[in-house]
Amino acid sequence: MDYEIILQALWLILPAYVANASAVLVGGGKPVDFGKNWKDGRRILGDGKTWRGLFSGAFVGMTSGFGLAVAAKYIATSDFAFIGLNDFEGFPLMIIIVFSLCFGALLGDIVESFFKRRIGKERGQDWFVFDQLDFIVGALFLSLFVSTLLQVFDFTSYNWFIKVFSVWHILILLVLTPFFHIFANFVNKKLRHRKA
Repeated sequence: MDYEIILQALWLILPAYVANASAVLVGGGKPVDFGKNWKDGRRILGDGKTWRGLFSGAFVGMTSGFGLAVAAKYIATSDFAFIGLNDFEGFPLMIIIVFSLCFGALLGDIVESFFKRRIGKERGQDWFVFDQLDFIVGALFLSLFVSTLLQVFDFTSYNWFIKVFSVWHILILLVLTPFFHIFANFVNKKLRHRKA
């Protein structure tokens, strides 16, 4: 497998990675579920999912996506053009596409938290593979949905998602993301332990 495919996959999903990480770093405040419990007596989502994290995470992720879109234009005219990095359709469609990746990532995380609470797992408890892939699945699903709408309503003549995400790109993300997630958590715990 060519390394270009790995770079392309990571480039495409980087706004979702940034949104997901930023939601944790800048979160806090009012919970999305307003502190309410579900019918089973457990919290709907928990204190870890907040409105500030949702909107701030999406904003930071989108900012990084816009930066990537601009960088892709320059890379396309450089010696590294052969890598084939995507510009998310450029302005103005990149606003909608990058939003779908970022907001989709955060919605995926919220949906996973709902089901995590239902099976009795508390905030911070590991739910292997689901904790690592929830935001990727959310980002891919919402960007596919939004790309389909853009095509159906004639904003584009093709489906952006289907054009840029091959089966290989998706498989690479599903395999690599858990390792990145576990490594990031390991580093985070080490840093917290050192500060304590």
